[in-house]
Amino acid sequence: MLGGPPVLEFYYGKDGLGDVPDPSTPGLDLLLKEHAVDAIIRIVNERPGQVSLVAIGPLTNLALAVKMDPALPKKLKNLFIMGGNMAGEGNTTVCGEFNFVTDPEAANIVLNEYTCPTYIATWEFVLSNQLSWEFCHEWINQNTKKANFMKKIYAYTLENVKLKQRNSKKQGEELGFVSCDSYAVAAALEENLITEVIEIGVTVELSGSLTRGMMVMDWEDNLQKKNKAFVLKKCDLGKLQALMMAALK
Repeated sequence: MLGGPPVLEFYYGKDGLGDVPDPSTPGLDLLLKEHAVDAIIRIVNERPGQVSLVAIGPLTNLALAVKMDPALPKKLKNLFIMGGNMAGEGNTTVCGEFNFVTDPEAANIVLNEYTCPTYIATWEFVLSNQLSWEFCHEWINQNTKKANFMKKIYAYTLENVKLKQRNSKKQGEELGFVSCDSYAVAAALEENLITEVIEIGVTVELSGSLTRGMMVMDWEDNLQKKNKAFVLKKCDLGKLQALMMAALK
């Protein structure tokens, strides 16, 4: 996928954890034997109507799961996705967000075949609900074991993000801290976190030379989709901050 690895390395380093040396790196023997797709199907079927599924990466496993068990979406309580975009603003390609651009076919399958209530935290949503750098520093400086770990692995990311923001800042633009995946996870945990949504049919462009992987918002309801998604627009930042602070205590 064109543009994928450089984006990941820029934000998270080559090892995905800020390239912090770890003398006690766990071995591959700790990997679970059960495939993620099989685990999703098993857990949802064991607890029908009780599972909230949160997707914070490319949607490959979710697409495979619904192909293996077409009734799976009906057994889910709801689905929360961090990915896609609502105004064509890209962070990997011209108008594509990383998670959707990595596997557009999977994103298309999920948005069209998952009929459970689906909430989408898009790239533009997280940008418009960013947190302050002051909060970020308070968050990682709580002096707990979890916070100290986060501070170490996040140092690489913070340095690169701040540099990119300084180089690309538009006049009068306020820049802050964006923890993309946290928004989807927090929305699943806190029922009243989201204060405004757009209920709309969505799909994914698969063919465009510039738009492949872009999430398409069906503003005029031309697709006549019965299973509309809830595209997040605004959230309670105070509640989000409280959840993030508690996660590192």
